[in-house]
This record gives sequence, C-alpha cells and structure tokens, in this order.
Amino acid sequence: MPEIDSQEDPTLTPPLPTPAGQRTYALFRNANFTRYLIARFIAGFGMQMVVTALDWEIYQRTHSGLALGFVGLSLMIPMILCTLPAGQLADRRNRKNIVLGSTLTLGLASLGLALTSGLIALDQKIGLFQLCVYSLLVVVGIARTFLWPASAAFVTALVSREELPRAITFNSGAFQLACVLGPSAAGVIIWLTQGEWLVYALNVVAAGVCISLILGIRHVHKIPPKEPVSLKSLVTGFQFVYQNKIILGTITLDMFAVLLGGAVTLLPIFAAEVIPLHSGASGLGLGLLRAAIPIGAILCVFLLAHRPPLKKAGGTMLWCVAIFGGATILFGLANRPCLGAWLPAPAGLWFWVAFGLMALGGAVDNVSVVVRATLVQILTPDDKRGRVSAVNSLFIGTSNELGGFESGVTQHLFGPMMANTMATGAILSTVVGGVGTIIVVVVVAWVWPEIRKYGKLA
Repeated sequence: MPEIDSQEDPTLTPPLPTPAGQRTYALFRNANFTRYLIARFIAGFGMQMVVTALDWEIYQRTHSGLALGFVGLSLMIPMILCTLPAGQLADRRNRKNIVLGSTLTLGLASLGLALTSGLIALDQKIGLFQLCVYSLLVVVGIARTFLWPASAAFVTALVSREELPRAITFNSGAFQLACVLGPSAAGVIIWLTQGEWLVYALNVVAAGVCISLILGIRHVHKIPPKEPVSLKSLVTGFQFVYQNKIILGTITLDMFAVLLGGAVTLLPIFAAEVIPLHSGASGLGLGLLRAAIPIGAILCVFLLAHRPPLKKAGGTMLWCVAIFGGATILFGLANRPCLGAWLPAPAGLWFWVAFGLMALGGAVDNVSVVVRATLVQILTPDDKRGRVSAVNSLFIGTSNELGGFESGVTQHLFGPMMANTMATGAILSTVVGGVGTIIVVVVVAWVWPEIRKYGKLA
C-alpha cells in the first residue's frame, strides 16, 4: 500500500487499519477501566487465597467431605435471600458505592476468620470453630450477593459497547489470573508456616488496596427516576430473563453444568487422598490443583483477546461445556485407583495428568463465561442491568455453592455411607457429575435451539 501524502485531504482517504495488537490492548489507555481491572485482580487474589486456606483448614480439622459441602450451603442461603434487593439496589443506587461497601464487608469478614483460626487450636472446640466459620461465610455470601450485580453493571459504564466483549474478556482474565496466583500463594504459605490465619489476614490488606483503587475511578451512574419498591420492580430481572430465551438458555446451561460438573470442593480430598503431589506437600498440591483451572482460563483469555468476536458463539459455547464435562470425568478417573490399574505410573505423574485436565476444563469454561457475560450485558437495557445481573449472579453463584454442597453430599454418600474410602467417594462423585454435565448440554441444545443458531458475539 502506498504511503499517504501528508497534504492529502484526510476526509477523502480511509484511515489505515489499526494493528491487531494495538486494538487488543487499547482498552488499557482507559484509566478508569485499568484501575477497575487492577482492583478486581487484587480483590480476587485475596479471596482465592481465603477460599483455598479455608477449605484446607476445614478438612484438616474435620476430615469430612460433608463439612466442606456446608461451606457452599453457607454461601448459597444469603444469595437466595438477598438477590432481589441486591439487583434493585444496583439499579437505584450508585454502583461504585455498593462495590466499596461490599468490599469493606468482605475485608471485615476475613478479619473475623483470621481471629477464629488463630484463637481456636487445631484439635480443640471443633464445633465452635465451625459455628464461627459458617456464620462468617454467611456474611461473605451477603456481601458477594450485593457486590456481583453492581460490579457487573459498573464495568459497562467504563467502556463503549464496541469495547464491551473485549473488556469482559480481560475482566475474566484478571479474575482467572487471581485464581492462579491466589491458591498457589495460599498453598505456599500454608506449606511453609502452617498458618491459615495469616492467609485470611492478608486478604484484609488486599481489601484495603482494592478500596483505594476503586475510590479513584471517576464514574457517574445515571440513576433512573425513582419508582416505588414493589414486587413487580423486584422481579423485573426474572421477567426479562424468562422472556429472552437466549439469556435464559445460556444461564441455565452454565448453572447446571457448574452444579453437576464442579469438582473444586473435593480438591482437598484429591490432594490428600487420591493424587498427592508427594509426601508432606498436600497443601501445596491443593494450591496447584486450584490454580490449574484458572491457568487454562488465562490461556484462553489471550486466545480470545487476539481473535475477532466469535462468529458461532452459541454452538461454540455448547461444545465447550461438553468438553468441560468430559474433562471432569477424566479428572475423576486419572489416578492410581482407576486408570492406574491398566496404566501403571508414579503417583506424581497422575497428579500432573489431573492438573492438565483441570487446566483444559478451565480453558473451555472461560469461553462459556465470556459468551454468557457478554450476552447478558449487550441484550439488557441499562436501567435493568443491575436486576438482570443479579439474576445471573443468583443462577451462577447458587450453582457454584449448591454444586459444592452437592459434591460434599455425594462424596459422603458414595464414600463413608457406603463403607467406601474418602478417595472412592470423591472419585465417584466427580465422574457422575461430569456425566451429568454432558447430559445437560444435550438437553439445553434441544430445548433452546436459539443458542445453537446464535452467531457473532458483538
């Protein structure tokens, strides 16, 4: 292509195309979005450390998969009770202030966990420890329920509509990077210090840094005219989701896939009983396994960021969720008690095979996350985004926490209740969940053909 003459009228000459790399990372010239992204990473990093340490500490104190399942139940109940007012608040109040208040509450809950862990000895007052932890998790659940819809709707005001799919991709990437580094950092800290309380205390610091970054974001939320708080206004989000079959179908797909296919709750059992990394390093193995899913997701983020928007978004999403189910099945089988009977290999090798399968699951799951999150935002009017995002958070958040409870219950059922080992219960629970995920994909593709036919994501 010849160079453009500097004297030529620029209105008559089409501009040179922006290089792909510049288009991909142009969002980072937006100072408000960049601050938000850094804050989201730091907050996610801290909470992922907390979740990893808490799961490990509960299992070390109770040696019960059911006790791990109650973590999800404690987070799910406030989510169900608070979703409607959280969505209403996100549409009727300043979203930035909601994000700040919720983050402060999460920091205070982490302080409570640090005090509980530090003051109650490992082998003493297990009942009191569980009561304090589950109560604090209810507080965490309330804060997250108000944070999620406000945060999801908040980011749409920081970027243009054309930039939104890429912004959501980077937003997901920041969270996934936190999910890599957070569990790994927690695993190393626990391995070196045996002090879970220190992990919780570090999240208090992370919450403070996040708040300082959010305070610097310039954001004006155009609050619509006041309307009386009524049942009709509260359920607007549910009505909109039900009437929009594409949103309803994608949320349903993701909800049941996570509900059935999530093996994250059982990772402490896999790390300690099924595929230990090596003797004495179960805490480190747990951190690595937790990091595997977001590592795969981050690789997927870079792939999506350097590609144009998906041209067959619906079909791609269905295939990715099916692969997620298959990876979950293989994760449950990739160990010495199962495939090891036919394929003898060192225990450490099985650990890394399982790590790779978790990474694959994270990569394909991230495609589903980006497609669903983008569709929810671009197909929803701004005055309803808070309430629709709250419904989305309820579906996905409930499936995460209820899925954790389901995993704990089925592990207990297939394990101790049937006189099997903890390892056997975890393996059977994981494999059955993966099979269920694939069945859900087939059902959703049949019930909502609109998803199969949905084209370009933009």
